[in-house]
Amino acid sequence: MDYATILQILDSAIRLMTPLLLACLAGLFSERAGIFDIGLEGKMLIAAFAAGAAGAWSGSVWAALGAAILASCALAIIHGLASITFRGNQLISGVAINFLASGLTVLLGQSWFGLGGRTPALEGTARFPALALPGSASLGDVPLIGPAYAEVVSGHTLLVYAAILLVPASWWLLYRTRFGLRLRAVGDNPASVDTAGVSVMGLRWAAVAITGVLCGLAGAYLAAGLSAGFVKEMTAGRGYIALAALIFANWRPWRALGATFLFGLMEAVANRYPEIDLGPVMIPSMVMAALPYLLTVVILAGFIGRATPPRAGGQPYVKER
Repeated sequence: MDYATILQILDSAIRLMTPLLLACLAGLFSERAGIFDIGLEGKMLIAAFAAGAAGAWSGSVWAALGAAILASCALAIIHGLASITFRGNQLISGVAINFLASGLTVLLGQSWFGLGGRTPALEGTARFPALALPGSASLGDVPLIGPAYAEVVSGHTLLVYAAILLVPASWWLLYRTRFGLRLRAVGDNPASVDTAGVSVMGLRWAAVAITGVLCGLAGAYLAAGLSAGFVKEMTAGRGYIALAALIFANWRPWRALGATFLFGLMEAVANRYPEIDLGPVMIPSMVMAALPYLLTVVILAGFIGRATPPRAGGQPYVKER
């Protein structure tokens, strides 16, 4: 494997990591507030469809982004009503959202566009353009550093850089602000937060809203950044992989960046090498394509007992009178 190939794999890994990272951060805020959210997959899927539909109709990537966030937040509100207001089972609510999004995107896609659940291909201003960072052209001829900067660091869309910047922003918000302290306290001991005169419901609703926005960004990137439109079930389990990465990261933002990059790297390697010939052993394409999902199973089996989730996670809060 030469240096150019390594750079291409790393570049692909960053692109593939981005929706996982956004979804992982979405789950981080939700679960830190005590709301388990299996519905990340459904919110990403409905956001991707909304972005593809709005982008096809308007020709504007910003309309696609706004529609994606609104659609994701709509499902987030449903999950919030079920989990917070009506104190229902959070896992069942999340699964229901996934089924709702899966069926609704195909139904609306066929009804509106007649393309078997797909949206028309997005072109031009309906997609996020690649951004060339300052110095990427002039540094391209510098050995080692130049190609790495020009091909791996530069040339991504706005949402890729936004996702990476959201990691330190999330860390600062959770660990350096009063809001973050209260949010983490709600996920561990909501009764103490309530005793201090702070609204548990309000904080949990804020976390659900943040989750909706971040899943909207992830879906918009899938449809208008990584791809050129919506196709049926295009999230392909990324919401579940993001949950596995969240457990692997032990519910911490910086570790989430490393965990999602690992998943993105596995997918990039699988895409680059559909089959690997190891001499006496040939690794078939089916195994390579399943690498990210196999890693998900390994992480869930090996780390779920060692991770420390929020103590009040998944538990509806009933205010004491």
